[in-house]
Amino acid sequence: MALITATTTHGDYGLTLTDATGNTMLIDIPADQGGTGKGMRPMQTVLAALIGCSSVDVVSILKKQRQDYTSFKIEVDGNREAGKEPSLWENVELTFLFEGTVDAGKAYRAAELSIEKYCSVAATLRKAGADIRFKVIVNNQEYKP
Repeated sequence: MALITATTTHGDYGLTLTDATGNTMLIDIPADQGGTGKGMRPMQTVLAALIGCSSVDVVSILKKQRQDYTSFKIEVDGNREAGKEPSLWENVELTFLFEGTVDAGKAYRAAELSIEKYCSVAATLRKAGADIRFKVIVNNQEYKP
Protein backbone atom coordinates (compact mmCIF):
# COMPACT_ATOMS: atom_id res chain seq x y z
CA MET A 1 0.00 0.00 0.00
CA ALA A 2 1.30 3.48 -0.87
CA LEU A 3 0.46 5.92 1.91
CA ILE A 4 0.05 9.50 0.80
CA THR A 5 -1.26 12.25 3.04
CA ALA A 6 -2.93 15.41 1.68
CA THR A 7 -2.85 18.57 3.79
CA THR A 8 -4.48 21.88 2.87
CA THR A 9 -1.58 24.34 2.67
CA HIS A 10 -2.54 27.16 0.29
CA GLY A 11 -6.07 28.48 -0.08
CA ASP A 12 -9.19 26.34 -0.05
CA TYR A 13 -8.06 23.90 -2.76
CA GLY A 14 -4.29 23.90 -2.49
CA LEU A 15 -2.87 20.69 -1.13
CA THR A 16 0.56 19.42 -0.31
CA LEU A 17 0.75 15.68 -0.82
CA THR A 18 3.38 13.85 1.21
CA ASP A 19 4.32 10.21 0.78
CA ALA A 20 5.60 7.85 3.46
CA THR A 21 9.22 8.86 2.84
CA GLY A 22 8.61 12.63 2.90
CA ASN A 23 8.48 13.41 -0.83
CA THR A 24 5.99 16.17 -1.65
CA MET A 25 3.88 17.42 -4.54
CA LEU A 26 1.60 20.46 -4.77
CA ILE A 27 -1.91 20.19 -6.16
CA ASP A 28 -4.26 23.11 -6.77
CA ILE A 29 -6.77 24.47 -9.24
CA PRO A 30 -6.47 27.68 -11.28
CA ALA A 31 -7.17 31.01 -9.65
CA ASP A 32 -10.12 31.66 -11.97
CA GLN A 33 -11.75 28.52 -10.53
CA GLY A 34 -11.20 29.43 -6.89
CA GLY A 35 -7.73 28.09 -6.29
CA THR A 36 -4.37 29.80 -6.14
CA GLY A 37 -2.82 28.06 -9.15
CA LYS A 38 0.22 27.04 -7.09
CA GLY A 39 0.23 23.39 -7.99
CA MET A 40 -0.62 20.87 -10.66
CA ARG A 41 -4.27 20.30 -11.36
CA PRO A 42 -5.40 16.88 -10.17
CA MET A 43 -5.93 15.49 -13.69
CA GLN A 44 -2.52 16.80 -14.75
CA THR A 45 -0.99 14.57 -12.11
CA VAL A 46 -2.43 11.56 -13.95
CA LEU A 47 -0.47 12.56 -17.06
CA ALA A 48 2.58 13.26 -14.88
CA ALA A 49 2.27 9.73 -13.50
CA LEU A 50 2.13 8.40 -17.06
CA ILE A 51 5.37 10.22 -17.93
CA GLY A 52 7.05 9.00 -14.75
CA CYS A 53 6.01 5.39 -15.29
CA SER A 54 7.00 5.34 -18.94
CA SER A 55 10.33 7.07 -18.39
CA VAL A 56 11.42 4.36 -15.94
CA ASP A 57 10.61 1.69 -18.53
CA VAL A 58 12.31 3.48 -21.42
CA VAL A 59 15.48 4.33 -19.51
CA SER A 60 15.75 0.78 -18.20
CA ILE A 61 15.33 -0.74 -21.66
CA LEU A 62 17.81 1.63 -23.33
CA LYS A 63 20.41 1.14 -20.59
CA LYS A 64 20.24 -2.63 -21.13
CA GLN A 65 20.79 -1.97 -24.85
CA ARG A 66 23.72 0.35 -24.07
CA GLN A 67 22.19 3.27 -25.91
CA ASP A 68 24.06 6.51 -25.23
CA TYR A 69 21.65 9.42 -25.19
CA THR A 70 22.74 12.80 -23.90
CA SER A 71 19.24 14.16 -23.41
CA PHE A 72 15.86 12.50 -22.84
CA LYS A 73 12.58 14.31 -22.42
CA ILE A 74 8.92 13.29 -22.60
CA GLU A 75 6.11 15.68 -23.41
CA VAL A 76 2.48 14.71 -22.92
CA ASP A 77 -0.74 16.35 -24.01
CA GLY A 78 -4.29 15.19 -23.91
CA ASN A 79 -7.95 15.98 -24.33
CA ARG A 80 -10.62 15.20 -21.82
CA GLU A 81 -14.19 14.22 -22.59
CA ALA A 82 -16.31 17.27 -23.31
CA GLY A 83 -19.51 17.90 -21.40
CA LYS A 84 -19.18 14.95 -19.03
CA GLU A 85 -18.78 14.63 -15.30
CA PRO A 86 -16.41 13.09 -14.50
CA SER A 87 -14.42 14.18 -17.53
CA LEU A 88 -11.90 11.43 -18.25
CA TRP A 89 -8.86 11.53 -20.50
CA GLU A 90 -10.09 10.67 -23.97
CA ASN A 91 -6.94 11.15 -26.08
CA VAL A 92 -3.37 11.24 -24.82
CA GLU A 93 -0.25 11.77 -26.92
CA LEU A 94 3.29 11.38 -25.70
CA THR A 95 6.38 12.62 -27.49
CA PHE A 96 9.65 10.95 -26.55
CA LEU A 97 12.59 13.23 -27.41
CA PHE A 98 16.17 11.96 -27.48
CA GLU A 99 19.49 13.50 -28.36
CA GLY A 100 22.78 11.72 -28.69
CA THR A 101 23.99 8.43 -30.09
CA VAL A 102 20.70 6.55 -29.99
CA ASP A 103 19.40 4.00 -32.45
CA ALA A 104 16.00 5.47 -33.38
CA GLY A 105 14.48 2.03 -33.89
CA LYS A 106 15.54 0.93 -30.42
CA ALA A 107 14.22 4.15 -28.89
CA TYR A 108 10.90 3.62 -30.64
CA ARG A 109 10.70 0.01 -29.52
CA ALA A 110 11.47 1.01 -25.91
CA ALA A 111 8.65 3.58 -25.98
CA GLU A 112 6.31 1.07 -27.61
CA LEU A 113 7.05 -1.61 -25.02
CA SER A 114 6.47 0.87 -22.24
CA ILE A 115 3.15 2.22 -23.52
CA GLU A 116 1.77 -1.11 -24.79
CA LYS A 117 3.12 -3.61 -22.26
CA TYR A 118 4.90 -2.41 -19.13
CA CYS A 119 3.51 0.94 -17.92
CA SER A 120 0.75 0.40 -15.36
CA VAL A 121 -0.46 3.99 -15.67
CA ALA A 122 -0.92 3.59 -19.43
CA ALA A 123 -2.87 0.37 -18.82
CA THR A 124 -5.04 2.15 -16.26
CA LEU A 125 -5.79 5.00 -18.67
CA ARG A 126 -6.63 2.56 -21.46
CA LYS A 127 -9.04 0.68 -19.16
CA ALA A 128 -10.73 4.03 -18.52
CA GLY A 129 -11.18 4.45 -22.29
CA ALA A 130 -8.24 6.66 -23.24
CA ASP A 131 -6.64 6.36 -26.67
CA ILE A 132 -2.88 6.64 -26.07
CA ARG A 133 -0.54 7.45 -28.94
CA PHE A 134 3.12 8.28 -29.03
CA LYS A 135 5.91 9.42 -31.30
CA VAL A 136 9.66 9.29 -30.99
CA ILE A 137 12.01 12.05 -32.08
CA VAL A 138 15.75 11.40 -32.15
CA ASN A 139 18.10 14.31 -32.84
CA ASN A 140 15.18 16.43 -34.10
CA GLN A 141 13.92 13.80 -36.56
CA GLU A 142 10.73 11.83 -36.01
CA TYR A 143 11.20 8.09 -36.34
CA LYS A 144 8.45 6.24 -38.19
CA PRO A 145 8.76 2.46 -38.35
